[in-house]
Amino acid sequence: MTIDSDKDLQGLRRVGRVVALARDEMRRAVEPGMTTRELDRIGAGVFERHGARSAPNLVYGFPGTNCISLNDEAVHGIPSPERTIRPGDLVKIDVTAELGGYMADSAVTVALPGGDEVNGRLVRCVESAYGKAAAVARAGRPINKIGRAIETAAKGEGFSVLRELNSHGIGRSIHEEPSYPQYYDRRFGAPLTKGLVITIEPILSAGSGWVREGGDGFTLSTADGSPSAHHEHTIVITRGTPITVTEAPCSEVA
Repeated sequence: MTIDSDKDLQGLRRVGRVVALARDEMRRAVEPGMTTRELDRIGAGVFERHGARSAPNLVYGFPGTNCISLNDEAVHGIPSPERTIRPGDLVKIDVTAELGGYMADSAVTVALPGGDEVNGRLVRCVESAYGKAAAVARAGRPINKIGRAIETAAKGEGFSVLRELNSHGIGRSIHEEPSYPQYYDRRFGAPLTKGLVITIEPILSAGSGWVREGGDGFTLSTADGSPSAHHEHTIVITRGTPITVTEAPCSEVA
């Protein structure tokens, strides 16, 4: 969507705040021994307190509130009472909410102690890639500058962009136009426009740049089983620094 009123911006800020609160409460709570279903319930509780709904469940019938993906699982992992989080796991927490007719999306990756050193490097790289991409996201600039920034950051650390997983427009639904790659593609040279609402979400792998679909119809994992990391915010394009609607202090309590 493209915002055309202060009402739109405030609606996005409200849902973005709930997303940030759920994301950060789950990030603080994640620890070995808990199940991914238990972690999901923490985020669901934040939604309930604020009157928000799970956008993946609402739009796609996702069997959970939030997507929680472990290790080689890149995105769309289904929370399960049988899936226990273990020391050294890479935990991707992907939160998308609907509130008042608006939607926002954010993700973070937590590298639990006890894992391979590559996990920490991968998380630092995906966060850095996000920052570099957001720095070039300005009205009037080609949208493929975002993909170039992500790809350059990944390659500089020896990591791969998962090429089948795009960033996308958002606002009234989860996945809106434009859908654009996280690597440089000259075909995506159209300029970003003021007020456009998009996600920037680098999803990187320590190995293969391709994914495979799991048998549950939702989970996408790296093709070679290598670890992956995901970092995401919902932003509004301006002529200067984008407005990040899913940014909130980690210390804020819902």
